[in-house]
Amino acid sequence: MGRVIETDVAIIGAGSAGLPARREAEKAGARTLLIEGGPYGTTCARVGCMPSKLLIAAAEAAHHIRKAPQFGVHGGEVRVDAPAVFARVRAERDRFAGFVVDATERLDDDKRLRGWARFVEPTVLQIDEDGPLVRAKAVVVATGSSPWMPPALHTAGDRLLDNESVFELDHVPASVAVVGAGVIGLELGQALARLGAAVTMYAFDERLGPISDPAVLASAQAAFSGELTLSQNTVVEATRPVDGGVEVHWRTRDGSRSGVAVFERVLAATGRRPNVAGFDFARFGVDVDRLGVPAFDAMTMQVGDLPIFIAGDATNDRPLLHEASDGGRIAGTNAGRLALDQPVRAFQRRTPLSVVFTDPQIGLVGQTFAELTESGQAFAAGEASFNDQGRARVMGRNHGHVRIYADQARGRLLGAELFGPDVEHMSHLLAWAVASDMTVTDALRMPFYHPVVEEGLRTALRDLGVSLRLADRGEIRCVDCPPGS
Repeated sequence: MGRVIETDVAIIGAGSAGLPARREAEKAGARTLLIEGGPYGTTCARVGCMPSKLLIAAAEAAHHIRKAPQFGVHGGEVRVDAPAVFARVRAERDRFAGFVVDATERLDDDKRLRGWARFVEPTVLQIDEDGPLVRAKAVVVATGSSPWMPPALHTAGDRLLDNESVFELDHVPASVAVVGAGVIGLELGQALARLGAAVTMYAFDERLGPISDPAVLASAQAAFSGELTLSQNTVVEATRPVDGGVEVHWRTRDGSRSGVAVFERVLAATGRRPNVAGFDFARFGVDVDRLGVPAFDAMTMQVGDLPIFIAGDATNDRPLLHEASDGGRIAGTNAGRLALDQPVRAFQRRTPLSVVFTDPQIGLVGQTFAELTESGQAFAAGEASFNDQGRARVMGRNHGHVRIYADQARGRLLGAELFGPDVEHMSHLLAWAVASDMTVTDALRMPFYHPVVEEGLRTALRDLGVSLRLADRGEIRCVDCPPGS
């Protein structure tokens, strides 16, 4: 028998969920051991949020120069120095990731362990084939996710890119087939198009990113179709390397059309899968989904009644950094408490908030159109277009649509879907409003400056007030008027 390591809480994964889990478990008074088999540094810093935003920033700079003539400003032909673009992406990416790596490596040697973990028992882990055995009182699984691609793309050879390898390019491909129109596909596809690639995006269905509201989706389809070739309801059936590129065989889902096209590169943007395949949670008597993710309580992060907690992308739920961090904190707190024979606590999760950094941006707040529709809840919607919105036209960025939802009974704000200029900021305002349990009237009593794009929110809120037939839309509150006047 090999070496045995005893600890209170073992955390598998040193990323956006695992690191806060460790901190919170120690705050609870537990001893911890952080176990990582892959590279240190979070998915966000190494291959996700930060490098993608760096590439998007370069693409937006090129786009703004090309659009400058609409203001009467002429700067000549845009020249994209691709090696410099990608060198900056990698340098800044490594800088961001380096902060996380340094912080992790500063941990005492007895608090971190390199190697791949598998469960022997719910609180016993085998590290690698011949490594130590870790005995804990509770375990946190925070193993993240990895890119997934369908079999049809496996044959693309060395011309295949994913959301990790794309940042290692040293030139902008002349043409790119982006397979998938989710968040990754939209962000990277538009960025490559603005840097000079001819981009065709193959989407399996009508959806673009997380948008579910038909009015918002129609606005997004119109905007993206103006920058790249958008082929929706399309299946990529096969790929094969040819001289100078990749041959892509496609067909529409209804079988009405099919074709073959050649691209220099194929970018697989077909999603990420949770890294839980080797854990076999089902043998511990808990239900698992088709990806092997165990059923867990989102307010405690506990897997069934086991001394196991799960957080971050490994849950295949809310795959966002702030959600991973929150889930990690909850999991670490409860793992630490359980290890010290204290009861597990339930924690309130934040109002859902997500942003897609395309241009225009996409924002989702609270309950989405699809969630509200499927729930059967009675709700009303108010909307506004950015096509003629004052500040949006001033900036030459007048594209997009916003829809805000409220319950029919009280006019309480429930959520929103947005597509428009800088909606990352408007999404935060609405998320705070939803989290504060504000009504439409409450929101309309808030100050709106002029001219700003946030006035589009006021337009949508006013429209929502009409839909709800509100007599008092909250614009001005009289403090000394007789009741009912």
